[in-house]
Amino acid sequence: MSVTPLPRGDEEQGERPPRRAPAPAPGRAPTLLDSFNYAFEGIIHVLRTQRNLRIHFLAAIAVFAAAIALGVGRTQLISLLLAVAFVLVAEMVNSAIEGAIDVSTTSFDPNAKLAKDIAAGAVLIASVTAVAVGYLVFEGAAAHRTTQALDRVRNAPATITIGALVLVVLVVITTKALTGRGTPLRGGLPSGHAAVAFAGWTAATYVVADDHRFVVSFLTFIMALLVAQTRVESGVHSAREVVFGGALGALVTLVVFQLLG
Repeated sequence: MSVTPLPRGDEEQGERPPRRAPAPAPGRAPTLLDSFNYAFEGIIHVLRTQRNLRIHFLAAIAVFAAAIALGVGRTQLISLLLAVAFVLVAEMVNSAIEGAIDVSTTSFDPNAKLAKDIAAGAVLIASVTAVAVGYLVFEGAAAHRTTQALDRVRNAPATITIGALVLVVLVVITTKALTGRGTPLRGGLPSGHAAVAFAGWTAATYVVADDHRFVVSFLTFIMALLVAQTRVESGVHSAREVVFGGALGALVTLVVFQLLG
């Protein structure tokens, strides 16, 4: 009785699992190359599965690009490297702890929740520290670069600010009317909340005096980001609608100040 071999393609049907470095043979310690492969697999895995780590990686890229553009010093760059590494390591350890807990228990355990909360708290501390380091590094360089560009409209009257905000609201309402989606204050393209928040950030950057301009601009920018995040997290807007609204509010306000300041 003969056995007909399966076609070569049959064993490849279905979705292929991702390639991983082969495990070392029993009784053999992993080589140095194996160790590097496992480490890179871990990094790639968390980047694929953890949204927060992807956000932190993008933020790190933006921070280093800004540092290069502003020409920060060697010591300041080292500070940024340590702060960014601190955040990324904390986020990866947090992901590892959550994965280990999820495997070890399938029911609610107060101690498991506490462990996850502590790990998340470590990430929060690392993130706040990184923001503080970033502020201290960029405060001098960024403030010096932006002062000259904003001096001519520093004393812009309050009527220009109010007019810019009103114009942003009108543009948002008009855009929503044309697209036929959402209401002036909820849903649709663009996000009205994000537009007004970033318009306020742009206006504050223009009208504040030199001595306090950077800190006020930084704080209002963070608040604008928080407003945009809440619109996405609440499900009222998509990320695209929020980004479009923020860009619209900032650009309209910028044009108004340039023309009337």
